[in-house]
Amino acid sequence: MGETQTLRLHNTLTRTKEVFTPIDPNNVRMYVCGPTVYDYAHIGNARPVIVFDLLFRLLRHLYGAEHVTYARNITDVDDKINARAVRDFPGLDLNEAIRKVTETTAAQYQKDTKALGALEPTVQPRATDNIPGMQSLISTLIGSRHAYEAAGEVLFAVDSMPDYGQLSGRNLEDNVAGARVAVDAHKRNPADFVLWKQSSPEEPGWDSPWGRGRPGWHIECSAMSERYLGQVFDIHAGGLDLIFPHHENEIAQSRCAHGTHAMANYWLHNGFLQVEGQKMSKSLGNFITIHDLLETEKFGGRKWPGEVLRLAMLMTQYREPIDFSVKRLEEAENKLRDWQRAAAEATKGAVTLPSAAVIEAVSDDLNFHRASVALDALAREARSTQAAADTLGATLEFLGFGLDSLLQPASLSTDASVDIEEAVNRRLAALNTRDFATADTIRAELLTQGVQLMDYKDEAGQRATKWEVKR
Repeated sequence: MGETQTLRLHNTLTRTKEVFTPIDPNNVRMYVCGPTVYDYAHIGNARPVIVFDLLFRLLRHLYGAEHVTYARNITDVDDKINARAVRDFPGLDLNEAIRKVTETTAAQYQKDTKALGALEPTVQPRATDNIPGMQSLISTLIGSRHAYEAAGEVLFAVDSMPDYGQLSGRNLEDNVAGARVAVDAHKRNPADFVLWKQSSPEEPGWDSPWGRGRPGWHIECSAMSERYLGQVFDIHAGGLDLIFPHHENEIAQSRCAHGTHAMANYWLHNGFLQVEGQKMSKSLGNFITIHDLLETEKFGGRKWPGEVLRLAMLMTQYREPIDFSVKRLEEAENKLRDWQRAAAEATKGAVTLPSAAVIEAVSDDLNFHRASVALDALAREARSTQAAADTLGATLEFLGFGLDSLLQPASLSTDASVDIEEAVNRRLAALNTRDFATADTIRAELLTQGVQLMDYKDEAGQRATKWEVKR
């Protein structure tokens, strides 16, 4: 088990910040709602990946990596996926077309999340691999009269659960029907939501006691979380938009099926994201995928390193709305490069613990602002002491920011590197003779090539300079 440190998390269910007490410290369990893989993930999808990866890293540090299980699902059965399969693979068997769509987009999602510095979750269950578990839950709910069949569908009866709505704080009378099902006459209550729905011959489907069909959205996560984490587990997390109806209905299904007081003890939700002060939408032309940022020059006229996107997301408190902008990315890049340069002399392979001040900060409901202040102080110290440099390097690695990106880009030719080194040496010579005008001219010339300089004192107290090509 890791170090002793009190972890506090803001629990959406109780609307308070609480001390985190796991059900079993030797088996800490977290579930995060993952993507519906009908298209490339947009930058709004990146926020829960990054935020809850930080929590995963923290839990591993506090309780030991072998004692933490992190499940993040992949939804690969969905009406949007069906529509895209028909669009992209006309004439192909629908089930095969759906597999082609989801395999491609799921692989891209894995590539994108890795570029964002996210660790791979312990398990990433697919909805289509868990249909029997969903059907079992539905049968249990029907047997306990929490669900009923009507017009070929199976629906959850919300009025069968007296305290339905605790997570969202919505009265039953105020609720509207959940996603994927319209308000139909066969519903006993307009808020009843679908557990199983019919599939036409042209739609994917599975045989069931209620006819050939496919699961509703909410039952998927209830079944997958039970299979991998148990009937009651520690943390359930996702975006703020999932509180209602998705998470509310997950709780209803799971609690009523298992007769438990809770589905998860702590519920965490990250805030919304805007782009340059506007809601992201395709109609406004500001819909940006993670792939766009990493691999194209669509945003700000350049590609952005995944670690910069990671820091730009973490710089805003995770529960607050975030305005994603070019300026924010530039601020994040400058900040990250400062930390990385200060840690450049960290001993490779050193077994060093991350900063206690940073651990304490992120243990306070993932307070990254406080962590950033601690990192700034550590970076100043790292420029003069080896121990601080080693600690800074270990801390950046813990937070998901490596040091490799500080190295000169492999695409830079040997001749170009030699030319830059010669210019840097000429500038150093000018500084040592107090020819500041020449030194400033050389710095300006290098800056036009995208070369940034950082002056520092070496171990002998002599003036030295590091350089990097800004991406």
